[in-house]
Amino acid sequence: MIKGYAAFCDADRHFYDAPHRLATDPAATGTPGAEATAADRRGAQYEAALAPVPEGWQRHRSGDWLALRPVDCALPAQGWKIHVSACLGNAESILARVAGYCQERRIAYKFVPSRYLLHNRNAKYADRAASGKFITVYPADDDSCGRIADDLAALLDGEPGPYILSDLRWGAGPVHVRYGSFTRRHCYDDQGELRPAVQRPDGRLVPDLRGPVFQIPDWVQPPAFLAPHLDARTAVTVTELPYTVESALHFSNGGGVYVGRDRATGEKVVLKEARPHAGLAADGADAVARLRREQTALERLSGLGCTPEVRGTFTVGEHHFLAMEFLEGKPLNTFFARRHPLIEADPSPETLAEYTEWALRIYRLVEDAVHAVHARGVVFNDLHLFNIMVAEDEQSVSLLDFEAAAHIDEGRRQTVANPGFVAPADRRGFDVDRYALACLRLALFLPLTSLLPLDLGKARHLAEIAAEQFPVDRAFLDEAVAEITRGAPDRTDGPYLPVQPGDWPRSRDSMVRAVLASATPEREDRFFPGDIAQFAAAGGGLSFGYGTAGILYALAETGAPPHLDAEEWLLRRTKEPESGTPVGFYDGLAGVAWTLDRLGHPEQALELAESAQARPWQDIAPDLHSGLAGLGLALDSLAASTGTPALHDAALRCAELVAAAVPGINRAGLLYGASGPALLFLRLYERTGDPALLDRAADALRRDLARCVTSASGTLQVDEGWRTMPYLGAGSVGIGMVLDDYLAHREDPDFERARGEIVQAAQATFYAQPGLFRGAAGMVLHLSRTTAPGPGTAPEDVRRQIDALARHAVPYRGELAFPGEQMMRLSMDLATGTAGCLLALGSAASSGDVHLPFLPPPQRRPQTGPRQGS
Repeated sequence: MIKGYAAFCDADRHFYDAPHRLATDPAATGTPGAEATAADRRGAQYEAALAPVPEGWQRHRSGDWLALRPVDCALPAQGWKIHVSACLGNAESILARVAGYCQERRIAYKFVPSRYLLHNRNAKYADRAASGKFITVYPADDDSCGRIADDLAALLDGEPGPYILSDLRWGAGPVHVRYGSFTRRHCYDDQGELRPAVQRPDGRLVPDLRGPVFQIPDWVQPPAFLAPHLDARTAVTVTELPYTVESALHFSNGGGVYVGRDRATGEKVVLKEARPHAGLAADGADAVARLRREQTALERLSGLGCTPEVRGTFTVGEHHFLAMEFLEGKPLNTFFARRHPLIEADPSPETLAEYTEWALRIYRLVEDAVHAVHARGVVFNDLHLFNIMVAEDEQSVSLLDFEAAAHIDEGRRQTVANPGFVAPADRRGFDVDRYALACLRLALFLPLTSLLPLDLGKARHLAEIAAEQFPVDRAFLDEAVAEITRGAPDRTDGPYLPVQPGDWPRSRDSMVRAVLASATPEREDRFFPGDIAQFAAAGGGLSFGYGTAGILYALAETGAPPHLDAEEWLLRRTKEPESGTPVGFYDGLAGVAWTLDRLGHPEQALELAESAQARPWQDIAPDLHSGLAGLGLALDSLAASTGTPALHDAALRCAELVAAAVPGINRAGLLYGASGPALLFLRLYERTGDPALLDRAADALRRDLARCVTSASGTLQVDEGWRTMPYLGAGSVGIGMVLDDYLAHREDPDFERARGEIVQAAQATFYAQPGLFRGAAGMVLHLSRTTAPGPGTAPEDVRRQIDALARHAVPYRGELAFPGEQMMRLSMDLATGTAGCLLALGSAASSGDVHLPFLPPPQRRPQTGPRQGS
């Protein structure tokens, strides 16, 4: 699970949305696990957020922050700034004092305006680098920074607040400082991701480092007033501890989990860290309180044999630690890669039967362990695949992570939960664990239970699919469905899905209706709901990958009627693009410009293209997603469609910059690796006939293939060090699409062999997600387009992947829709959601004529000389 997604689930029951909308918008809907209504949360805003703007000041809302600054205040672009942290209980008082101080002295500041948003920022799985930041104060210069920090430390003396990991703590209170950007500037990091930026003395923008550790840019000399605070930071040591730390297992905002060793006995232990006032659960309990709960529960369970034994406790500075018995084995989730038969293309009946027997045996072991815990009066409250340890011999299991556990008499509700096992709000006590056990029955066969909060009726659908695929007793699954849906309306009449994905064009029409039903034309930030990337950068809701442009493209490509309201919305929002909008194809101006041209608006497309060209290019990554490869492809296409030769020249200039940058690319795949530049070189070769461009494409493809590994079963996948990836966006299938296009122009036996092995990577019977770039839809698109010879490219191979999409589908207003990234909410966008599935299914129905931009059906045989691109 990518943990940042959880915070975007509260504001809407069906779609990801920005957390601040729940805190400020009375029209926002309620959510699972958040029992207060939107109106209640509006009332939970701090008084300072509701107060009128002081005379001579201006106020600006940006995401989670509310900023105030004097109209005549001129701030530097970057420098030393001050952060103030707070707990839920003292935040209002701290804010009142700091705001009064700043307004009296006309110092610019911003703050998190509600208790809900502050809780979110300090929650267990919040961003560790941003956690704790409640108020930001902007000094005019270094000297005033030291003076203001001293004043605030005195003003807030004795007030508790979480330690801000990215900052240097000022004394022992809630005041912290760090060097960083004051203004909204961005650049791309070495992974091709857009990041906040600071400027080096030579004028170059570099990422503003905001990791979970205090760092000073190498060109910045710390002011003298920081010396005592830097000394205090280095004074804390671990040399006198009874344990040594050998490695880290896991980090959350509440602290880390480490493998250690007892200095006296040499025993291997697990050390669990808890930071005070941080890592908040739903009930407001911080990591320290939850660590004490875990210690209490484990001591009550001592001797069971299926839970770790407590070895001791200690503190380092303010951090609390619990030492526990180290249990050998692997978490249950890791056994899917080892054992699950659906990772194969065509598992045999014997393989399916063997796995079913294993899964049922493991389930019984887990069930027995949970019953043993219940017999001691303890409710686990957080059972899921990652908290079950399977011994190396696979003959026993243990339960881990009891920080949410409680005695049955406490009647405590679930406050920490995995999205695929979170119980409905009405479950309490042992019923919470019974619900999780029911989810485990389904997840052992189809690990898609994260869809259940969207629709409990999905449980029956998953049970039906599992029973068709595996030789498992249907009663075993039906009992799980009964427990999961207990108390929910009975909806057993008729099929679960309104239409099967492969029933084209009925499935197209249903997906189009679902997309249109989700529209929010009244909103300024987006017209259709999509991935959380809509909120990550300016203009995200307009973008090709995650916003309106890509959805309109998918609708048009698959034959849906024009959506004039959405087009007009997009045209209005692009007349003056929001400051800071990226220039990339999938995340910014280039993709929107290209789409507007395709939709019949060449004048505005050219205006956006000019805006993209006006931006400095030296700091833009070379990739297809956000960088120069995507920009060059868009400009070259616009040059052809609008008859603007200058744009072709600009595309060639992009290609030169990309060629120089390709050796420094450290990722692989279509979107972020060297295959995107290879695609640019190929399309420009087709336009110009210059064989040097074909040579560059070959070099780029070889770089990506060098980052791939071949499995024992003959599948070629991108090696990310800790996992291998087959997917269209950052995996081998995206490389395979560009290989197909290259081989239409020049023979290469190594490339021919590689694309055959990549086709095999697109044959698995199960993929965890449905999305175009990180799921099954990308496999459908590739297999329906590829010119690679079989096996694996026959119509039945494509059909198998199309049929598999039904596993992920969830009806929305009676129509066919698909969940987005992490499958906690639906998405309508192209990169992660329903529009991407629509495009993939349209490609299969049209034998590849429906396609991604710049990837039309490849030629079937080598050709020479230039041709007009599309």
